[in-house]
Amino acid sequence: MNLLKKLPPIFNSKLSGFSWKDVTFTSIPVVILIIAVSWVTLHLLSPAPPNKIVILGGPKGSSFDVNAHRYADIIESHGVKVQVLETEGSEENLDLLQNKKSKADVGFVQNSSSHGENTTNLVSLGTVWVQPLLVFYRGEDLNFITQLKGKRVAIGPDDSATNDFVDEILRENGMGAKDITPLLLEPEDSIKALINKKVDAIFLTGELVSVERVHQIMDVPGIKIMSFEQAEGYTREFKFLSELDIPEGAFNLGKNIPHKNIKLIGTSVELIAKNSLHPALSDLVVAASKEVSGKPNMFRDKKEFPKLAEHTVPISEEAQRYYASGSPFLYKKLPFWLASLLDRILIVILPLALVLVPASKIIGPIYKWRIRSRIYKWYGALMKIEHELDGRLNKESLSIIIDQINEIQSKVNKLVLPLAYANELYALREHVEYVKSRCSEK
Repeated sequence: MNLLKKLPPIFNSKLSGFSWKDVTFTSIPVVILIIAVSWVTLHLLSPAPPNKIVILGGPKGSSFDVNAHRYADIIESHGVKVQVLETEGSEENLDLLQNKKSKADVGFVQNSSSHGENTTNLVSLGTVWVQPLLVFYRGEDLNFITQLKGKRVAIGPDDSATNDFVDEILRENGMGAKDITPLLLEPEDSIKALINKKVDAIFLTGELVSVERVHQIMDVPGIKIMSFEQAEGYTREFKFLSELDIPEGAFNLGKNIPHKNIKLIGTSVELIAKNSLHPALSDLVVAASKEVSGKPNMFRDKKEFPKLAEHTVPISEEAQRYYASGSPFLYKKLPFWLASLLDRILIVILPLALVLVPASKIIGPIYKWRIRSRIYKWYGALMKIEHELDGRLNKESLSIIIDQINEIQSKVNKLVLPLAYANELYALREHVEYVKSRCSEK
């Protein structure tokens, strides 16, 4: 039969395996430390991703606007709400992204728009397509910008990226407002003016008009599209430009529009984001760009875009990581909210491991110290009494000492210690008896 079963309940409690009270008090500082590390890691190193993102598009129906809504459909399929804001295009998008009070997160920006701007708080998530500069005109064949001298030309609305781009092109050709009659018309107004023969030529970009509208313009009798015979020269002079080609009959095979191969120049369009954009949302946006911009069309090959190309705005580190290795495993296999939660938990594990390893080595010594401190404090009292016994004592002083030793003995007998420290408890009791016997000898 188990010996402990024969012992009184009180004695059994004194021989408990360990002290829950001491374990609790010893663990409290470690628990507080773990909570503090977890909180700091979650809120400072890996805050929860917002459940909403604001994308800046462009004028309604433009390539910017159409693509923004395509991105929105893909991102929302992952459980994140998307708000697409209609804007005037690149210039306004860039201004909103630079404004810290703006709720905008990411937007399409024509590369030439960011030239010379302060973009320290912005990052690029990649180039998503090349947007051609289209010059529609009436009259004799037009192959050089200098041929526009003396003509009425719609150069895009004031403060638009298209207008800024055209100004640069004109300056590079040694031209200015004095050489043409510039008209600051909105896209639709300029198209109507060209159709009604009120202007001789118009500049357009996909930032402001849709591909469908371009097809409609090409179907109007007498309207042609300019071929930039100096396209290669432009791309060497302007690093943000690319050379594009429209094959003969690309717009309409039956009518053979255009009737010859056309050379164009185009500027890259980038996904620009605030550098505060959460990494998880950055991944969703880049994934959407791969799905939308990776498809071929007249001006790009399959999977040619998106791509990382350093321009004015620095490339996001998160985007570089995504382009190199793709979306993290969790985001590929799980719903966005669950993957985000698990991702943040995993991020906490490493800092916690760094805390728990040394903390686990400290808990044991602290626990032992707490237990033994209950024993050692009585040894201090016993040593004091022994020191007094070595001196000369009268009956009154001896009586006081005997009372003290009896009180110590009573309290020692009531001590509750874990079973592992039973030998130290019994040693203390023997030492109390020894000091008590010295009192009797006096």
